[in-house]
Amino acid sequence: MADKHAQKLNRLLRVRTLQLNLTRAGEAAANAKLDSEAQLAARIQRLAENVAPRENDGGFAADLAAAAYYRDRLHASAVAAETRRAMAEAGVERARDATREARRDQSAIEKLIVRAEAQVALKDLRAMEDAPHFKRNRHTSC
Repeated sequence: MADKHAQKLNRLLRVRTLQLNLTRAGEAAANAKLDSEAQLAARIQRLAENVAPRENDGGFAADLAAAAYYRDRLHASAVAAETRRAMAEAGVERARDATREARRDQSAIEKLIVRAEAQVALKDLRAMEDAPHFKRNRHTSC
């Protein structure tokens, strides 16, 4: 019976370890997505700064209109990028929570295994204590 219980706990540990590794991979992917979104937002910000009107810009009206249109499009992209970044941050938090829960589940199984091993060792120790004592005569009659 104890062997089946140990097999069951080992199987559960393998499953929980696999789940933990998958959630860690998901957390890494969420962090990568957050970094990507932050880089995109920074790139859009730099583009918007390059298109911003300057004092000594004495260009044609068509150029000014095109720059204004481009700035408007960049502003819309910046708002969308900020929204995606906020969603990526929320995804990172969810992934961290999932990793924390998976680690807690795995450590609970590890504790159950340690407890089961301690119970088996205690049972073996009690069996040895209850075993009959044999008195040995180490010396033959002289």
